[in-house]
Amino acid sequence: MRKGEILKLFAWLFLLMAGAALAEESSFGPRLVQEEVRIPAGRYSIAATILRPEGAGPFGAVVLNHGTPGSASGRANESADLLIHAAAVFARRGYVVVLPLRRGFGATGGDFAEDPGTCANPDYRKGEHAASDDVMAAYEYARALPYVDGNRMILAGQSAGGIVSMYAAGTRNPQGLVAVLSFAAGRGGNPDFRPGVPCAVEPVARLLESVGKNVKAPVLLHYAENDLYFNAQTSRLWYERFAASGARAEYVLQPAFGRDGHYIFSETLGVRYWLPAVEQFLGKHNVPFERLDAAQPLQAVERLPQPLPRLPRVARAARLRRERRRPLRLRRRPARRRGRRGARVPHQRQGAVLPLRGRRRAGVGARRQGDCVRGRQIIRGRNNSGTEP
Repeated sequence: MRKGEILKLFAWLFLLMAGAALAEESSFGPRLVQEEVRIPAGRYSIAATILRPEGAGPFGAVVLNHGTPGSASGRANESADLLIHAAAVFARRGYVVVLPLRRGFGATGGDFAEDPGTCANPDYRKGEHAASDDVMAAYEYARALPYVDGNRMILAGQSAGGIVSMYAAGTRNPQGLVAVLSFAAGRGGNPDFRPGVPCAVEPVARLLESVGKNVKAPVLLHYAENDLYFNAQTSRLWYERFAASGARAEYVLQPAFGRDGHYIFSETLGVRYWLPAVEQFLGKHNVPFERLDAAQPLQAVERLPQPLPRLPRVARAARLRRERRRPLRLRRRPARRRGRRGARVPHQRQGAVLPLRGRRRAGVGARRQGDCVRGRQIIRGRNNSGTEP
């Protein structure tokens, strides 16, 4: 490879890296700060993650609540990482996102405080009351932060986190609450046992009916058509009972998403589907939800990261020449077995024992087709991470 070609290659790589860094900065918007904190809640404390825009604010705040895995091991492994991509969407639009881990989950640990009991006779009110204690501890903590506007608060959650958000809004009278966002909200679902049909539809409906009249903020209930925990018939029933009690609620049934629409909110690619519904809902109720960099049109374009351009012709030709010169790589021969007294046993091929002196002549260890790989396999593909810019 000539010296001039090497210089051109390095110049191209430098421009490529600079362009990628610039594209990342412009595509992904404002800088975000992530913190891990412990929030006092009476005699115990709960672990929480804070994701917020860089700056002094004041910003609005979202308390984003997780769901409830069905097993003890699943609850022990619960983490804010499961919702961190969705949290970033709110943070880029000027909100401080607090992701608390309730008692019995992840780093908070302790006893599982919101167990409703058996499916035949569940006590969801008792479970939601305990969960609301943890949610409101995080809510009041967020309101007291120096960079938070306490009059622009949102309660949000997925699955069981959506139910506890609605329950807390209807029983605790949270100050400064402007909206409730409930994604795939419900309790009692088990896709392995009865896909789409939870074990206690009516108890959840009665619970929502009892708190709906006391929810003062508008509520968005967002579901997907192929939710394997709560099917469309069940989620619509819950919405109708909740709205009939006096709640200002809106129901959105999203077309099928992936294999299980229950995870549309937590999946990275799901943002393309739930974000327009949230923007329309908050805009209708005059809740600010614009990107912080919306004043800069080129930086506010929302798109997936573009694939890197191909290397120039000079670099491709140099790579091909290198691969032609790359030596063959032989597969490792099977280890030789040893006899009782340490003597080596001759190598065997196709059931025949070859003499030691005939191994090389018979082709054992020689290069044969299929025994080696020439060059490297190079995979080019697009970045389909689906991250919301």
